[in-house]
Amino acid sequence: MSPRFRVEVVRSARRRKTVSARLVGDTVRVHVPAWMSRAEEDEYVAHLVRRIERKHTRGPIDVHQRALALAARYDLPVPHEVRWVSNQTSRWGSASITRRDIRISDRLAAYPPWVLDYVLVHELAHLAEPNHSRAFWMLVNRYPKAERARGFLIAKGDEED
Repeated sequence: MSPRFRVEVVRSARRRKTVSARLVGDTVRVHVPAWMSRAEEDEYVAHLVRRIERKHTRGPIDVHQRALALAARYDLPVPHEVRWVSNQTSRWGSASITRRDIRISDRLAAYPPWVLDYVLVHELAHLAEPNHSRAFWMLVNRYPKAERARGFLIAKGDEED
């Protein structure tokens, strides 16, 4: 299917609804429910492989440097460390207020850069306001594409407030 990556499909009777894909070495491992038809499987596999290929053709994104630039541009607190993580499946990012560390889900690498910037601004704002108060949202809304990015994440079914 893909000249760049080998594709391995894993069918599971325990998997009920979701389809997921992860790059393992040079292989895209796609997990699908056992009941899924071949046509549906092919459609999901093609879509997920394209997403992973886009992510890897973009090249590595230095999220720490990107966060520093955004902090300076929008007058937000400077983080101690910002890094990609692969273990956040229900959040796009998280901030440790005491350590001033930010972790960003590597799933965001497949989305447009302005969505990543929104999540970074959101987490940077948490370094100043640890809750979702009015003051917090005023900081986040300094980012001009905040509303657009929230809409994008809502459309994907992934926005958290």
